Amino acid sequence: MYTRYALLLIFINSIFFTPLYSQPKTEKGIADFTSKPVLNWTFATGKPIYSSPQVSDGIVFFGSCDSNMYALNTAKGTIKWKLKTGGEIRSTACISGDDVYFLSGDGLCYCVNRHSGSVKWKFATAGEKQYELYSFADYVQSSPVYNDGLLYFGSGDGSIYALNANNGSLVWKYATGAVVHATPALDSNFLYVGSFDGFFYAVNKKTGDLAWKFKSVGYKYFPKGEMQGTPLVVNDVIVVGSRDYNLYGINKTGGYCEWNRKFPKGWAMGSPAFNNSVVFVGTSDDYEMHAIDPATGLSKWKTNVKFNIFGSTSFTRSMLYFGTLMGKLFALDEKTGNIEWSFSTPGYKKNRSTFFTDRDELKENIFGTVIKKNEDFLSMYITLGGIFSTPAITDDQIIFTSLDGNMYALKRTK
Repeated sequence: MYTRYALLLIFINSIFFTPLYSQPKTEKGIADFTSKPVLNWTFATGKPIYSSPQVSDGIVFFGSCDSNMYALNTAKGTIKWKLKTGGEIRSTACISGDDVYFLSGDGLCYCVNRHSGSVKWKFATAGEKQYELYSFADYVQSSPVYNDGLLYFGSGDGSIYALNANNGSLVWKYATGAVVHATPALDSNFLYVGSFDGFFYAVNKKTGDLAWKFKSVGYKYFPKGEMQGTPLVVNDVIVVGSRDYNLYGINKTGGYCEWNRKFPKGWAMGSPAFNNSVVFVGTSDDYEMHAIDPATGLSKWKTNVKFNIFGSTSFTRSMLYFGTLMGKLFALDEKTGNIEWSFSTPGYKKNRSTFFTDRDELKENIFGTVIKKNEDFLSMYITLGGIFSTPAITDDQIIFTSLDGNMYALKRTK
């Protein structure tokens, strides 16, 4: 029988093991959604969706735990094609020209034609798997990154891969000591990515040779200091989060720590995003969105949104947008952090009272009753329609995926 104290520790542990998604594009030319948008359409897959939507030329691409990669028309949400794979797709698609790249739980990297969904090539890794310690909370796979004819990604087999993007042939691979489920960052001649072995790696992106590696501090619950965060390169600093509750600023040339920011209740779960000389990152147990100076790690402002932020941030001219595991999408003023509006999923509206007070605070009596084991937290996120994904923004819509298995498109009202 779990004690309430033990359940609280389990809860704290569980929400730190979070998927992090590929970096969003800054949409500086798009006008702000100053008024709350309205629901335009939904598309149901039937299984939870962890991957983020990727929009290109009026088509949105995304994968689902129903093992399908989807291509939908963004105007009405009608299906253009879908491709069935041999495993759950928890990887966000990468689009380059006519090609769509993604990973599946079947251990394969796929390249498919963006117009038809036909498979151009497949590459087999040594096998996909979740992190053995607390595997229930290792939610996502690495997402591939394209650069100069090569495709880069990490794998559950513990390796970092570089493939020829045209034919899927192996160019190089580098073995780390554990699962690599973060999405790599590229800058000049190097690839940067962390591993669950607690190290953060810089390797030559052409040869796969190690330039340096950085060891996280570690923490009593996570002594390895598993490096799960997706990195962001800002000038000479790499900003990346670890399970040891730290957000690190690592010098990209020397691999030493320029600063680290320890969060009191948990680490910075949301994949960092950069806009207007500021890094925006969401936190887990602190329930806060932070605007951070990349040179010092200090916050310019922070805003409490009541629950965990696991996805990254998207931007319009002067606003930012992100989701929480409560099933709410938030829009904030970029300069001040003021909440302009929020949109709630149907799951939140229907089931909120089961888990939260009228002030959106977790009910104390859910521990040991509604929440009896770790997996019950994931069930709660699914029930609420929690948002792991990073929203995609077009001129007139905000598109996001949810753990309730749906994709939502919100339409501009003015």
